[in-house]
Formats: sequence, C-alpha cells, structure tokens
Amino acid sequence: MAEDYRTKSFWLRHSGDYKESPPLAGDLKCDVVIVGGGFCGIATAYYLKKREPSLNVAVLESEVVGFGASGRNAGFAMTTFGLMMSITKALFGAEKTRQSHQYMERAVDLVGELVAEHKLDCDYERTGFLRAATTPAYIKRIQNEVKLVKSLGLEGVDWLDAHATRARVNSELYLGAWWEPRCALVNPAKLAREMKRVVTKLGAEVYERTPVSEIKRNAKAFKVKTPQGTVTADKLVLATNAYSLQIPQLRRKQMPVWTYIVLTEPLSPERLKPIGWKGREGVEDYRNLVHYYRLTPDNRLLMGGRDVNLSYGDNMDKDYNERIFAELERDIIELFPSLKGIKIVDKWGGPVSVPLDMVPALGYLGDKRAVYSLGCMGHGVSLAHLNGEVLADLLLENKTQWTECFPVGRSTFPWPPEPIRYVVSQAILGYLHAEDAWLERKGLGTPKV
Repeated sequence: MAEDYRTKSFWLRHSGDYKESPPLAGDLKCDVVIVGGGFCGIATAYYLKKREPSLNVAVLESEVVGFGASGRNAGFAMTTFGLMMSITKALFGAEKTRQSHQYMERAVDLVGELVAEHKLDCDYERTGFLRAATTPAYIKRIQNEVKLVKSLGLEGVDWLDAHATRARVNSELYLGAWWEPRCALVNPAKLAREMKRVVTKLGAEVYERTPVSEIKRNAKAFKVKTPQGTVTADKLVLATNAYSLQIPQLRRKQMPVWTYIVLTEPLSPERLKPIGWKGREGVEDYRNLVHYYRLTPDNRLLMGGRDVNLSYGDNMDKDYNERIFAELERDIIELFPSLKGIKIVDKWGGPVSVPLDMVPALGYLGDKRAVYSLGCMGHGVSLAHLNGEVLADLLLENKTQWTECFPVGRSTFPWPPEPIRYVVSQAILGYLHAEDAWLERKGLGTPKV
C-alpha cells in the first residue's frame, strides 16, 4: 500500500494541493531512465531536456516527487560541503577544497537562477547564512574556517563578533558567527513540485508510485522493472541518495542517517521582538551534530539536528524519534528563553546520505551509459541541483568546468558489510558526540546530566 506522503513533513502537508502523476503501466522505451524523483533526479531530467530537447526522458519515483529528503529538509540552499572545510583539506588537499567550495557556491547560485528563470513558487528568500559559535571553543574553530576560506583565495565569507551576530539574531549564547550572504531559504516541497512542473512542460515523463524492483544491464540497454511495467533505456541515472542502499552497485558507497526537525506555532511580533531576526537568516551552530534553524514564511521556528539515528541493514523505518524531538524542544528554549511556553505543532524526520569519508560522490557507474549521485550529507537543496546538471553533461559527454571539478568522479571508501557497518557507524557517532561534549563544556546542546 502506498504511503501517505503528507505525514512525512510539514512542507509536504502544507504546500497546497498536489496532483500526483500516474504510475507507469505497461512497457516503455526511452533514451534515458532516471531512478529517483527528488531534487537530483528532476534536475537531471531538466538539464537533459534543455541540452537535447529531442531526448525521451523518463523519471521513476517510488512514492511522489519530494517524498524523501527533498521534501523533508529545512530548506537551506547553502555552500556547506561534507563536514568542515578543514576536514576536506586534511583528506583531499587545498586545491580540491577550493574546488568543492566553488562547486557549492555555483550550486547555491543555480537554485536562485532556476527560481528566477521559471518563476518557481517556492518561498525563495536570499537571507544569508550564519554559523554561530555558542562556546569559546567554537569561536576558534569558526575563525580558523574563515581564515582557511580566505587563504584559498575565496571570498563571500566573514567573521562577525558577538555584537554583530546578536544584532542579526539575538541569543545570549552567541559569541560570534561565520556570515555568508550568498545563501538562501526555500520551501523544499514546493521547489521539488515546481521543478517537476517545469520538466514535464519540457517533455520529460514523470511516473510516481513507481518503485523499481530490478535493474538489468547488457551491452545495448538497461531494463528497469517496476510493478506494472518495464522501461528499456539506452542510459541510466541513479539519483537515489539515501535510498541507494537498495541498489547493489551503490549500497556500500553510502549509508542512510536520520535527522529530525520540530516546528513551532507561528511566532507573534511580540514573541519575535526580543530575538530580532529581521533578516530571517538561516542559522547553524558549529557542533559536529549541528543544530539548524530558521523562520518559515509565516514565522514558525523550525529547528532540526542535535542528534541522528542510524539504520541497520535495509531498515528505512526511522522517521520518528521522540527523545530527539524532546531535546530539540528544550534546545529552542535554551537558545531563546523568551519562547518558553511556545507550542510545538509538528515534528518529523528523514534520511540523509552519508559516505564513509563524509564527502559527496557522483560520476559514472561501470561505463559512460550510467551515472549516479549520492552523499549529499543533508546539504542537497543546492548540491543536488548542480549534481543533476553535471549528471546530464556526463551522460551527454559534455566537458564543463563542473564535470571536471572535485568531487565529480572521485573514488569512494566503501562502508563495510553488516554487522560491521553498524558497529563502525556507531563508533563514528560516539566519537562525534564525545568531541562535541568536550568542546562545549557548557552551551547549547551540552549533554544534560
């Protein structure tokens, strides 16, 4: 039985009426079949049709467009790549770190360009982004990251002291912040649906409620089996991100990790006044297991993060975690004491895709007839759209600045098979928790004892 997508997030439930496309029924032949109807899959279809309008392109989505991370995230179009730039530099060197940040800058700009060109109704706001220090240890960490940005010859990021940070968003816990005006906020479910509207107008076929049960490849074509039909295609796109564990060729390239969100009732002007927040900036702190928060268009406070949940094997049923929901609710009041008594009216969770080295991956799979994208690490609002453009160009064998840019085509470190994968992931999570506790000592997110 098909799931009710409206239960999966506030965005999916409150973004207007939605008309589902019918599922695939019968056999279909096309030039390119795309598995996955999230941001990346739809963006790939868009750029294939823009580059080669005569191509027959079919998108197969197991539920509805935006059902996965694309319709459940916080809506941050941001430049964050993996964990921290300093970690990327330690793993891959200065030049690839520079490329990764430029790639993400382009990704953020691309979302804004798509919104403007196609008049996408997705509550787009170019608000800028704050990464706030909530303890002295995080001041040093963020300042070092800002210095690294500038040492790489990059611009667009500045350090704000406590006074300047609190002038934007007022919390006594703020001791300073990374400030990046380029970044934006969206309603992610609306963005996914609007991009579907655009690609169908361009002539791509989108089939919803069409899960893929089998993919076979031979020297001539791919055969993709679904409950009511089969697609035969010359080329294949796997835009499955956190759901890639269900595909044998990708299952060890990433693992799904669940993040959680709570949402308040709309904040009255009186409630908002002590906080300021007139610029409506998106905000994160600088823990390994970050808090991320923003205002919605009707001034609800959305807060997510703090902790994550891990899967074992093929278990994808981790969308609710009452412990983390309760901790997020407490963290809102710790951050903004004036909101004491505010009602939490919604809460949800969803999987993000995490490679073992915590860096996104995309490229060819086997030969130049198949491509994949995964490992968005929760930053896919911007990243997945540029990845879609890159996947389209890879399939068409077009060389561009971005097809030649890190992380495209990089080698990945495979996760070990179960049960070792679960043990390793628990050990990594334990380390991240321990480092957060050590760096914080006191401040937002300090473990309660």
